[in-house]
Amino acid sequence: MNAPESLRPSLPALPPFTPHPQPGTAPRIDPGLPDGWSPGFAGLAADLEEPFTRPCDPSPLQDCSLLAVSEDAAALMGLDARELMHSPAWLALLSGNAVGRHLQSYASVYAGHQFGVFVPRLGDGRALNLGALHGWELQLKGAGQTPYARFADGRAVLRSSVREYLCSEAMHALGIPTTRALSIVASASPVLRETVETAAVVCRVAPSFLRFGHFEYFASRQRLDLLEQLVSHGVELLGCDPIASTSALPVAERAVAMLHEVARRSASMTAQWMGVGFMHGVMNTDNCSILGLTLDYGPFGFMDGFNAGHICNHSDHHGRYSFQSQPQVSLWNLSRLANALYPLVNAREPLTEALETFKSSYAQSIEGLLRKKLGLESLPEDYWSPLLDDFYALLQSQRMDHTLAFRALSHGQEQAFMNLAPDREACKSWLSRYQEAVALSLARRGLPAEQRLQQMRAINPKYVLRNWVAEEVISALRDRGDAQPLHDIASLLRSPFEEHPKFEHYASPPPDWAQHLSVSCSS
Repeated sequence: MNAPESLRPSLPALPPFTPHPQPGTAPRIDPGLPDGWSPGFAGLAADLEEPFTRPCDPSPLQDCSLLAVSEDAAALMGLDARELMHSPAWLALLSGNAVGRHLQSYASVYAGHQFGVFVPRLGDGRALNLGALHGWELQLKGAGQTPYARFADGRAVLRSSVREYLCSEAMHALGIPTTRALSIVASASPVLRETVETAAVVCRVAPSFLRFGHFEYFASRQRLDLLEQLVSHGVELLGCDPIASTSALPVAERAVAMLHEVARRSASMTAQWMGVGFMHGVMNTDNCSILGLTLDYGPFGFMDGFNAGHICNHSDHHGRYSFQSQPQVSLWNLSRLANALYPLVNAREPLTEALETFKSSYAQSIEGLLRKKLGLESLPEDYWSPLLDDFYALLQSQRMDHTLAFRALSHGQEQAFMNLAPDREACKSWLSRYQEAVALSLARRGLPAEQRLQQMRAINPKYVLRNWVAEEVISALRDRGDAQPLHDIASLLRSPFEEHPKFEHYASPPPDWAQHLSVSCSS
């Protein structure tokens, strides 16, 4: 039972809703969509005072064209990418120019800590959810204003949309948990950012887009009944212990079980980011997935010349989300989620123990991953730790290319490794110790040397979505209307561990013209 209004602590003030298209504004079509649609997150029981979602129609775009559809993402939902590419009905749906008759599109509400500061209401400001198909929720990013747009235009531009489309599928191919990208639509509609750009819409898909910020919002609104409902939904999504999924278990225990699993998944995801040199750029709690998925590709980047303190987002003036800070920030974000769950648990100790899961899981995940990447899985600890520390010290002092350094070692190419360093002599001492460690590890494992290298190449990619590669794709589309580089890079990044001799140059460090490329929160 809720406390009388007069006894409740004051709630954070919220901004007014943004004017947005009402349900029924957009044309309704029946494009022969497949069976298997469901409301997705909007299927949770609604509350008139504090609804989880609000219905909203998309805003139309001019002169739309479907640039690409991911074959792999389409297959998740039983769709054929080639059929989608040639379907006017799917173009209308994926561009936001129409809504299917099957379900009402909607935006969800959440809060979040942005650069460490709590914002009491954010929500899907430019994301419009179409429902779920065979268990995969579809979300249009850039389809216009929603109630939570905070008076922004609700649009996304071509450059950021290309980056999100490519990187979502590239991360999946790297084996890193991520939301997926079904399609990218380009439009001639103008969008004002630092300059006038053109609009685009990405359709991204995931089992759920439930964020830490959803829990923060309802905790801050003191709606513990709805917070409990979110916990039940989260436990079900995460597939926690079946006992934890039953309503008979006290909500406090279900909340703690959920936090344990979220911490474990977040630790694994963060370790995998660090292993490939990925930087998210905006690790706000509203960008954190309950499922441990990489969510919201804004000013991300992959490390070129190694610098542990590198800041990939030039809007991050204080370096809060630098490369080396990501594990610490992940834990801090989890602590915000724990704070949101505290009113349901009413005890610090079980929540603190759940947060400790992140520390132990991250340490185990990153060590196991780096041992595989360096091919030293059986090396004794007293050899391993100083060798690893000195490896990263060498990468740092010589600004060696992160991806190519691991790849050179996975081919057993000492000269190629040394060629990455301005001071090649600086590499020799470490390489000598590394070869001794390799011999010891091989002897302990009884593994043929070539098989070890094959295993290393299967975990050390040759190709990642470097900023300069993405910029070439964007320039080709923007300046020449040429989509072929988009298709080439998308195909290349589907198999990043292979050699691809035809596209060898895409594995290179930034050329001179791209040395100072930067990305920001503007999109």
